[in-house]
Amino acid sequence: MGESLFSQYINKRLSVYDFQNELKRLIRLYNEAKNTYLLLYAVDFEKASRIQGLNISISMGDYQIIHEMLRQLNLPKIDFYLETPGGSGEAAEEIVKFLHNKFETVDFLIAGEAKSAGTLMAMSADEIYMTDSGSLGPIDAQVRIGRSIVSAFDYVNWIDDRRREVEKGLPLNAVDATMLAQISPGEYMSVFHAQEFARDKLKEWLPKYKFKHWKETETRKIPVDESFKEQRAEEIADKMINHATWRTHGKSLKIADLEEIGLRINRIEENNSLCDIVYRIKTVIKVLFGSSTLYKIFFTADDHITQSAYSQNPTADNRQQIQTPIAESTVICPRCGKQHPIYVKFGKIPNELEKQMKTRGKVFPIDNKLQCDCGITIDLTGLRNQLENQLGRKIID
Repeated sequence: MGESLFSQYINKRLSVYDFQNELKRLIRLYNEAKNTYLLLYAVDFEKASRIQGLNISISMGDYQIIHEMLRQLNLPKIDFYLETPGGSGEAAEEIVKFLHNKFETVDFLIAGEAKSAGTLMAMSADEIYMTDSGSLGPIDAQVRIGRSIVSAFDYVNWIDDRRREVEKGLPLNAVDATMLAQISPGEYMSVFHAQEFARDKLKEWLPKYKFKHWKETETRKIPVDESFKEQRAEEIADKMINHATWRTHGKSLKIADLEEIGLRINRIEENNSLCDIVYRIKTVIKVLFGSSTLYKIFFTADDHITQSAYSQNPTADNRQQIQTPIAESTVICPRCGKQHPIYVKFGKIPNELEKQMKTRGKVFPIDNKLQCDCGITIDLTGLRNQLENQLGRKIID
């Protein structure tokens, strides 16, 4: 048996900086193989489970970063590699709107997990490309009720079932009556709208993007018109949002599951050269997360922004871990094209981490001026403001 990709990369003993360069190299190979421009967005699920308070969810800050990284591109097509547990539906919507307004074609690439709001984003694709290891998930909104996070679908349906019982003249038991008495109309409507948001987006995006070139059904060759597309989108939305079907919000929906509910998926394994690139990208991401403090990364072939975390005053039971982000980026000289890796700090960091960061780039200049070897001075004031706004903290010098 051949050596696994994990073993190949681990045995090379590369630095974090080397792994970042390897990721950019693989992205360039992907772009050439598929004639596109790939943006990679991924988070470290494992760090989030270990470090208390580490937020890896999709946020409006992520939208701002993605917007800044892509806004100056003048290309017809974008591919979006996505690994996320989900997050803000509103942020997901803003990202989708920006991508489709900016590019003629938007494809999503799923090689790991893209759940909840991540699944919602993938459903806006013109085409979805997945590996056999990739998975999406149900899109039933998760809402906080008291001290618990519950499925909006379950919550709304339980109340609707009780209402129908009352309308039929059936008496409520004491437990149901007590629970209903604690629910306000405002709370119910808030949960209801959270549930309908995802349904509405699927009903809008699937006909508009995924089904836009669909002319006839695959087996029976029935002509497909707009009403047919809308009906199919509604059927898929109902299935994706139905918590009773999947039982758990974390359910992994593979290619076969998605095709069973009516979605056509492009299987990466059918293209050997592209498959090798994608699995290498996935492997480098995992090794990069495992060998560094990085927990959220944004990469293209030309640029990258990363966010890091470490623990202060760690204890055996992990209760005192505190997140302190470090952001990394690459500034490209507009005159000569040289790339300048830089990092910014948002709090005091250990000496060892400081040494590690200095091997990967320069600290953000105090005066916001970066001097390139070609003689030009690059003003980083805009970048400083962008990073501070995105992360909600001031850079320390």
